[in-house]
Amino acid sequence: MKGNKAVKIVLLALLGALGVAVAVLVSYLSREWNRTTYFDKTTINGFDVSERKPEDVLHILTDAYSAPKITLTEGGKEEGTWTLSQLGYTVDQSKLLAGLQDALKKQRASIPILLDGIMNGNEFTLDIPFSSDEGKISSVVTAASLKDPRVENANAELVYDEGTKTYSIKSEVQGTQLDDGDIQKLVKAEAEKLVTSAKPAGDVNVEIPSDLYKKPDVLSTDETLNLQMNTYNAYDQAVITYDFGTQKEVLDWNTIKDWVFFQDGQGMLSEEKIRAYVTSLAAKYNTIYYTRTFTTTGGQQITFTDSENNYGYLVDEDGEYQQLLSDIQSNTSVEREPVYSYKGVGRDGTNDLLEYVEINITQQHLWFYKNGQLVVESNVVTGNVSKKQETQTGIFPIAYKQSPATLIPSNETNGTPVQYWMPFYDGQGLHDASWRTAFGGNIYQTNGSHGCVNLPPAVAATIYENIDTGTPVILYK
Repeated sequence: MKGNKAVKIVLLALLGALGVAVAVLVSYLSREWNRTTYFDKTTINGFDVSERKPEDVLHILTDAYSAPKITLTEGGKEEGTWTLSQLGYTVDQSKLLAGLQDALKKQRASIPILLDGIMNGNEFTLDIPFSSDEGKISSVVTAASLKDPRVENANAELVYDEGTKTYSIKSEVQGTQLDDGDIQKLVKAEAEKLVTSAKPAGDVNVEIPSDLYKKPDVLSTDETLNLQMNTYNAYDQAVITYDFGTQKEVLDWNTIKDWVFFQDGQGMLSEEKIRAYVTSLAAKYNTIYYTRTFTTTGGQQITFTDSENNYGYLVDEDGEYQQLLSDIQSNTSVEREPVYSYKGVGRDGTNDLLEYVEINITQQHLWFYKNGQLVVESNVVTGNVSKKQETQTGIFPIAYKQSPATLIPSNETNGTPVQYWMPFYDGQGLHDASWRTAFGGNIYQTNGSHGCVNLPPAVAATIYENIDTGTPVILYK
């Protein structure tokens, strides 16, 4: 009996102890279930948060994830530094706190999880929520905000060397100009990496890539620029010096440059502009078939109409166009007269009467000038007025010279021999008249020639020996 009683006492003691243990355990588990801090050995995103409340961890994570700075560098030199906050990125603390509180709840998702957390702690990973303000990055990250002023680009361009008379291409200069949008995009990409990183990152240096700089508009490899250079070099040394007697007209690259144009990838010379130049040259220097004013030996001003002025120079515009085009394409210096359709015997610019025979029909007198000097003057006999065989007035060139010659008037069969024959208009000409004993006065009124200008033999000889074919004969009343 005594033995059974002892066993009962032991059992009761054990049951009592067990009950106390159970009560203690239940009390402990209940306390841990309702705790407001994280278990010992608990980490969140790598941070030890043991025995800390979510509110405390909120500040730790906010500070850590907001700390990194982004520095923009150029050649290793700092150009601008910004915090995430300056760039418009801030931690959404309400969302983050909700996440931290949710992590705290997960410690007691079940009794086994609770027990494991008590024994081993927990490891949580949270996405750190950021809010962003696009306007801030647009306002603080600009080319103007960088420390060093931007260097402007310089386009490649043609340069002309006066010494070699050639064009070359001066290479472009790559500056440091940046587009605000490009650098904002560059900085934003780095900021996005930071705010989406699972773990807090350190400060970031971003070197401005070379391809971010604005490129010059025209590079040295530009096809149009190279075409222009090659085309200019094909014509720029052409110098055409026109001789108008002692007066010169120089055509060079200063004018020719305006005649070059580019079409379908080719450089060409404008036919229209070259022809226009030739036309202007002709208008300036043509002297035949234009109204002409002549000052006589006696000082009288005589005006000849364009139909009366049959002497002078006339530029062959088609021929001159072809010659000028060839000269330009040869790209060398040329000195020459223009291509003429008709040509006189001397000129000083537009003055082409340096050598001429002047005949005043009313005075029946002749003067012959050569190189501005009077060679001979004499009385003459011109066409018979009474027989309506008057000598033609106007300006005409000597067609040719012949010695001796036989003159056969249109209404006669027998010719008249002369020693010196110098025709100038439709069978009329200068010649000696050995059969006459007198010249001048009114002889021509009733006993004049068939239209020729009769000269004393010695005068005719002097003129013949000194006159050139093409010399103008100027006849007026």
